[in-house]
Amino acid sequence: MTLFVGTSGWQYKDWRGVLYPDGCPTRLWLEEYTAHFATVEINNAFYRLPTRETFETWRERVPGDFVVAVKASRYLTHIKRLREPEEPVDRLMTHAAGLGDRLGPVLLQLPPTLKADPGLLDTCLGCFPPGTRVAVEPRHESWWTPQVRKVLQTRGAALCWADVLSRPVTPLWRTTDWGYVRFHQGRAQPWPHYGRRALETWVTRIMSTWGTNEDVHAYFNNDPTAAAVQDATTFAKAARTAGLRVTRTPSLSPR
Repeated sequence: MTLFVGTSGWQYKDWRGVLYPDGCPTRLWLEEYTAHFATVEINNAFYRLPTRETFETWRERVPGDFVVAVKASRYLTHIKRLREPEEPVDRLMTHAAGLGDRLGPVLLQLPPTLKADPGLLDTCLGCFPPGTRVAVEPRHESWWTPQVRKVLQTRGAALCWADVLSRPVTPLWRTTDWGYVRFHQGRAQPWPHYGRRALETWVTRIMSTWGTNEDVHAYFNNDPTAAAVQDATTFAKAARTAGLRVTRTPSLSPR
């Protein structure tokens, strides 16, 4: 198993002095980030889909082993609410293709008010080019049905395992041969950190679900006060201790 560990975005001012040296200009933060991590989730693509040229520029700036996960535009998930997905999916993938072989999974985070519609989800997933890794993060409890699970399995899409306040808020379904985990907010102090034991529990869940030749992507979205950077480091250390192969993470002093 390869466990890809990163954060949701990299452009956070309060990471200065933790991940970014005080004298490092913001225009070089991506290069600095890639020296410490081998993957990132482009979270701001949700608010405004970057141009293909922007994706191409990112590809040129990151090393060859770097993997970029892309959160789908809210136009597809929140405005269209998965309806008429052909054009939004095509635009998303045409732009993201600028990443070339650096492109990793695409995340569909659904609105919390969007109730389950297996047919709608199936049609949307069918619009993605063959071979695209798509993770789906539903946020309404009506989605936890056998019909939805079957759609994900049939389409080879991953159910995103989401954590809020150090507990799963999604079923821990394995729906394909790779995994995707998002950490939104822990319960430890200072807020919004995760405790070491909570992260070790997630390592156990991952190890018991995926095999040695399968990939799992894990991204920390609790960015305030650089909690995401510190927790990603702690999580990766726990995973390595458990014998997993983990992508590079920073060498930070324990907090």
